[in-house]
Amino acid sequence: MYDTIIIGAGMSGLAAGIRLAYYDQRVCILEKHTTIGGLNSFYRMRGRDYDVGLHALTNITPKGTKRGPLARLLKQLRISRDDLQISPQLGSDIVFPGVRLRFNNDFELLRSEIAREFPGQIDNFERVVSEIVEYDDLDDTHQAISARDKLNQLISEPLLIEMFFCPLMFYGSAREHDMDWGQFSIMFRSIFMEGLGRPYAGVRLILKHLVRKFRGLGGELKLRTGVERLAVDNGHVCGVVLENGEEIQGRRILSSAGWPETMRMCDDGDPVTSRSPGRLSFCETIATLDVQPQELGHRSTITFFNDSEEFHWTKPDEPVDVRSGVICSPNNFDYGESLLDEGTMRITALANFDYWNALDEHEYNMEKLRWYDRITDSAVRFVPDYRHHVLDTDMFTPTTVVRFTGHDGGAIYGTPDKQIDGRTHLDNLFVCGTDQGFVGIVGSIVSGISMANMHCLRD
Repeated sequence: MYDTIIIGAGMSGLAAGIRLAYYDQRVCILEKHTTIGGLNSFYRMRGRDYDVGLHALTNITPKGTKRGPLARLLKQLRISRDDLQISPQLGSDIVFPGVRLRFNNDFELLRSEIAREFPGQIDNFERVVSEIVEYDDLDDTHQAISARDKLNQLISEPLLIEMFFCPLMFYGSAREHDMDWGQFSIMFRSIFMEGLGRPYAGVRLILKHLVRKFRGLGGELKLRTGVERLAVDNGHVCGVVLENGEEIQGRRILSSAGWPETMRMCDDGDPVTSRSPGRLSFCETIATLDVQPQELGHRSTITFFNDSEEFHWTKPDEPVDVRSGVICSPNNFDYGESLLDEGTMRITALANFDYWNALDEHEYNMEKLRWYDRITDSAVRFVPDYRHHVLDTDMFTPTTVVRFTGHDGGAIYGTPDKQIDGRTHLDNLFVCGTDQGFVGIVGSIVSGISMANMHCLRD
């Protein structure tokens, strides 16, 4: 009998496991794949290492800061910041027709940019900031407040509102067209007020430390171990049935698989717990270059772009929506004297899961080639054209997201209906990760810690 069984070896599951193992709980993490990390993982192909998911860590406050999500996770997991080797961004931007807002890990830069581009809105901007500073992360009443409605009350320039939504939605909104005010506030603080950074070695360094810590504390990690179903009796999970037929027991079950996916595992067939899966997924291209991007005049860490004054955040009718996207160069972080061996440009855009899922293998491979070119054509309108310097390429689609995460429809951020307290209809089953409500790598880790503290360390 385990004290806690955790479903999924992503960031939230690993963090929860570490937290519980510190208190001598017998913990087992079950992962159906051959590797860890979920969407925030990595792979090797043709002699090169590729990150999946990670563009940047959010919430990167200065070293020594005692408050905030990053400081909290380091303290709760007893990990040194130096172990993660986090380097700050050089600087990023949001680009719409005729307007560019730059920002970095000093919030004053964004303030000055708004004063320059939107001088009539600076007082309104400060009102927005004041409201965000007062927001409580665990106050679920903010889920009922539309961020669009709130911003329309505070800001009178529609273009500025759209420019705020572009990066925050790309990095953390499961809801189409809008965000709830709570999620908007979390993402605004994470990206603009705290900042972005990256380990020199990428996501593999974070995962290495988490797994080493978990196993060092006596935790069990079982790969290639999918869960077939959760055996439910009288409102209680009494057993976890694995895909190989084995059944194991735990006093509590903590699932990072996603809300719809977890409910589908429950064999009680409770219809009250159903929620619509998310509809938002991505394609991403990755280009390896024979030069550093800065040699081409590109110094931005991340460029969020949109080619009209209105930003559209919805599942596209086309295979990929090339009107907007995110361009990330992992080379453009402040690594000091070190440089990554090769240049890299990554472009992320909204995509239609149904289209990609319906293709046979030959069609799929041909469409990847076609849409790689179209996505790149779209991006080089906003950054230097790097196409003559490409050594190698890869691309993932919404079906890749399903393979790494198991999320219905390749939904990057899960269902739009989050469960902030992690509770389900069963007394010993809880959710953590994306559908609990915290997104991104730091958010996922904090989610695992929070749910472990709230539900598994109270008795």
